[in-house]
Amino acid sequence: VQLQAFGGGLVQAGGSLRLSCAASRLTFSTYAMGWFRQAPGKEREFVATISRSGDTTYYGDSVNGRFTISRDNAKNTVSLQMNSLRPEDTAVYYCAASNTALGTTSPSRINYWGQGTLVTVSS
Repeated sequence: VQLQAFGGGLVQAGGSLRLSCAASRLTFSTYAMGWFRQAPGKEREFVATISRSGDTTYYGDSVNGRFTISRDNAKNTVSLQMNSLRPEDTAVYYCAASNTALGTTSPSRINYWGQGTLVTVSS
């Protein structure tokens, strides 16, 4: 199984970025997908999750209303649209797959992790 995340970079506060993650060797539609992030010196934090079918999403409090998760089961991809970015959003963002219907907020329930992509938001 491989989860390849891309789209990170440097952006000014208030700007936008779109992360994407391409899955391979995974029966994509049977996994809920999500994004987590980890800032230096901090624990890995839940960002967003989307159900297998894509009809249910859930967000962490710190990103709710600014980030949008979506998936395309035909292309085996999941995306995270990030708007109104803040310096505190700076972190390595990880794509994740969980063998659950609705997804999970717990890193311990993730079955597969991507390699991470760095997002840096300057003030």
